[in-house]
Amino acid sequence: MPIRVAYLGPKGTYAEQAALALTQLEKLEKPEYIPCSGMLSVIKSVSNKSCDFAVVPIENSIEGGVTTSLDALWGHPELFIKRALVLPIRHSLLSSGEIHQISEVLSHPQALAQCSSWLNQNLPNALQLPTSSTAEAVRMVVGSQFRAAIAANTERNLKVLNELAFPINDVPGNRTRFVLLQSEEVEQQGNLTSLAFSLHSNVPGALLNVLSCIAKLGLNMSRIESRPSKRELGEYVFFIDVELHKNQKLTDKILLKNLEPLCEHLVHFGSYPSTDINVT
Repeated sequence: MPIRVAYLGPKGTYAEQAALALTQLEKLEKPEYIPCSGMLSVIKSVSNKSCDFAVVPIENSIEGGVTTSLDALWGHPELFIKRALVLPIRHSLLSSGEIHQISEVLSHPQALAQCSSWLNQNLPNALQLPTSSTAEAVRMVVGSQFRAAIAANTERNLKVLNELAFPINDVPGNRTRFVLLQSEEVEQQGNLTSLAFSLHSNVPGALLNVLSCIAKLGLNMSRIESRPSKRELGEYVFFIDVELHKNQKLTDKILLKNLEPLCEHLVHFGSYPSTDINVT
């Protein structure tokens, strides 16, 4: 049976690029890529084991955490991160028409936000319409003279649309971190460990105790984000990434042992390597 890898479809998304790169880094033989509609369906496909792996975005350097991914991970604590990949995001404006004809711009909400200044300056009167993915935006504007899509200038996209402008993202260093998820825990080592936790109660010092625990171990916390618990107002779930020492496996176990008494629920998504890649 081929190894099945789910990602946010349709074909042509940045998630597909990340899926291709992650499977190459993991040296997975002859993977079959499964485009899914919506982030929840991507994660459910690996949770119910209809796919062996899933690729989802976790955070963007401009827009921050991808909330649908974070919420879905908290709801599926049985999943583990196999590897992470930081992918540069360079957006193009694609259309069948000319730039002076464009009255509507379509893309994923994060892509629209990442190009908001460029759009306000160059297409101030164009209506901005959100789509489920950048690839879906491409599909919806093919053949239209007045619509344009914000998407990657991949060979597939440039076969059906013309590139009107590139790059159009407001910040040149725009990057998104994707993770490769699996439903089976594997003993492995990496330079990062990812955790999510809720606190016993919302009292002074509760979060500080967790952060102090990490600091006392001499570990650097490279990311922290909060999401509503959805149980009551003012109650949050926290997602953190911690950089590990050379003795990674031992450090990870000590960290978990020290954090458990401080947390109501503690989810460990595993230790894994993270890779930055460059694209031209």
